Amino acid sequence: MQRVKAVLKARHSFQRLGILYHQRCFSAQPNYALYGDFEEQVLVEGRAKSRAAILNRPSALNALTASMAARLKRLYESWEENPDIGFVLMKGNGRAFCSGVDTVAPHRLLNEGKVYECKRFFETLYKFVYLQGTYLKPHVAILDGITMGCGGGISLPGMFRLVTDKTVFSHPETQLGFHPDAGASFYLSRLPGYLGEYLALTGDKLNGVEMIACGLATHYCLNARLAWIEERLGNLMNDDPAVIDSSLAQYGDLVYPDRSSILRRIETVDKCFSHDTVEEIIDSLENEAAGAYDDWCKTVLRKMKEASPLSLKVTLRSIREGRFQSLDQCLAREYRISLAWISKSVSNDFTEGVRARLVDKDFAPKWYPASLEEVSKDMVEYYFTPLGELEPELVLPTSLREPYI
Repeated sequence: MQRVKAVLKARHSFQRLGILYHQRCFSAQPNYALYGDFEEQVLVEGRAKSRAAILNRPSALNALTASMAARLKRLYESWEENPDIGFVLMKGNGRAFCSGVDTVAPHRLLNEGKVYECKRFFETLYKFVYLQGTYLKPHVAILDGITMGCGGGISLPGMFRLVTDKTVFSHPETQLGFHPDAGASFYLSRLPGYLGEYLALTGDKLNGVEMIACGLATHYCLNARLAWIEERLGNLMNDDPAVIDSSLAQYGDLVYPDRSSILRRIETVDKCFSHDTVEEIIDSLENEAAGAYDDWCKTVLRKMKEASPLSLKVTLRSIREGRFQSLDQCLAREYRISLAWISKSVSNDFTEGVRARLVDKDFAPKWYPASLEEVSKDMVEYYFTPLGELEPELVLPTSLREPYI
């Protein structure tokens, strides 16, 4: 624990003395050349009264790069200012909407010592999420297929969220030694009971029906009918949210979670995941498993024990704080946490998790600390410590764009 205390002390000492790190400025432009032709990665489709942004990296399950986040932000800003555009739509090309951040790219940048480019990416991404969550025009996100990590952040804060029978939603960040970000602590913390804590800590999946049932999505339709809905939306000459709502509902279906759904276990989820600490949650699950007749608790325990112990503790606190914060406050806190992860000041779990699961694929990450018992309060506190003058906080235009509460 002396390591963390020393880092905190050094951070505050540098702030008092005014010593600057020799790093590139936060406002430096991202290096788009790293990601190829970025305009092809986000396509634009013009309609009568709307525009559609199409995530176009199907071979990578539309994983989001720095250039894609920057392009989305620029497009959405220009569309909001254009009086001829009534509403905006976002969808993915292929079998995924968005599988989250392209974490292999930050992993490579961090290994090359290019920390500032990772910081710039998080800054751009979170500013786009805030733009999305405060957008002045109706927004339709078509979450057809895999929707993971920040794929939720760039879509769920919007007005309309259409899911299908192909939708698979999850937040697997703790398995990668990271934390659910891009606004996840805002929308997960507002799910019924303690479902948000469950999803964040376990990385378990929801299907489209479950997303409707818990309020993450607003509309549901079969994938086979999606083309009809898109055609109807494309022909709309009206930007009235009520008209868009009825158009989305026209080919919709009335659906209910099946018997195996996690929503059928919501009482058990609340009982186990309402505790104050990760250790207490695990103890509760183990007690539940001892008297259960199925393997659900054992599966949940296995998922949590495979995750980074530090990530679990940071994530639980992040979701709990998100319950009482607005979108901008959640994004500012998540930004601090993300910068702490990529700084490697306390732990190398983020790069180690990406290495183990996505680069070398040996699925044997060496977490530090290796157990929950070794994760101290000071370690967790470091991820929530204000950045200070020498590492600027995330600045969002809250005076111009009122955040959700």
